[in-house]
Amino acid sequence: MNKSDKEIDELIHQALTKEEAIYFDQMGEQNISQQLFGLLKGKNSWMNWVVIIMHLVVLGVAIWTFTNMLETDVVGDKLEWMFYTIACFLVMVMLKLWGWNQMDKNVVLREVKRLEYQISLLKQQEK
Repeated sequence: MNKSDKEIDELIHQALTKEEAIYFDQMGEQNISQQLFGLLKGKNSWMNWVVIIMHLVVLGVAIWTFTNMLETDVVGDKLEWMFYTIACFLVMVMLKLWGWNQMDKNVVLREVKRLEYQISLLKQQEK
């Protein structure tokens, strides 16, 4: 956060009660490990588990194809096994990108919820 973000957070804390400030702090930014473990919670956690299992299976296939590539002496077979290995690595990259996009989506949703919370507090203060 830059200085203006910290100043805005301080102004928000001053306007909140202690309970509201604690809740606001809990909704703050998460580090990478918290975001990764956050993928395994919620409504779509089953899909994330499926992606993790698929990732491990594709990794196993990539290791198998790589060892077969190293064991063969025929150039044509070596190129074929190398193609399968590269294809496995590309699939793993796509699965990782899907996971990173899910993490990004969760960060955006978290910020939207923070904004909704701030708006609801402002409405309560108007009444």
